Amino acid sequence: MRVVLQRVSRARVTVDGRVTGEIGRGFLLLAGFRADDGEETLRWMAEKIVGLRLFADAYDKMNLALGDVAGGMLVVSQFTLYGDTRKGRRPSFIDAAPPPVSIPLYERFVALLRERAPGPVETGEFGAMMDVELVNDGPVTLILERQGSDSAG
Repeated sequence: MRVVLQRVSRARVTVDGRVTGEIGRGFLLLAGFRADDGEETLRWMAEKIVGLRLFADAYDKMNLALGDVAGGMLVVSQFTLYGDTRKGRRPSFIDAAPPPVSIPLYERFVALLRERAPGPVETGEFGAMMDVELVNDGPVTLILERQGSDSAG
C-alpha cells in the first residue's frame, strides 16, 4: 500500500461538478493498493496516519496530531501511485491491484480511518474522473508505504 499524504488547510473532490468530499484543516490522502495488501497493512497504515504529529504547536514544531487540531481527512483512491515508468513512455500499472481487489481494500481502509479518526473522514468516488482541489499547508507532503503480504481477511 502506498499513500501520499498532504497536510492541507482545505481540500475537496468534485465529480461532474458535484462535491463528493470536502474538509478544512487536515490530511488529503491519495491511496493506492497492491493485490497482496490486506487487513494488517490497512490497519498499520490507518494507525500510522492518525497518529502522525504534523501540525505545529505553540513553538512552531510539528508536535500535534489530527486529534489535537480537530482535523479531518479526505481519502482519494489513486491507482496511478503504482505507475511504473522505467520502460517506455507509457506507465505500466501491473503492480496496482485491479478494481475487484482494490475496491474492498479502499472501503476497508476508509472504515478503519473512520474508526480511529478524531474528525470527519470524507472520500472521493472510486473509479470516477475526479477534480481534487487542495491548499497544501506548509507545504507538507509525505509518502507512506508498506509492502503487503498479508491476507485480505
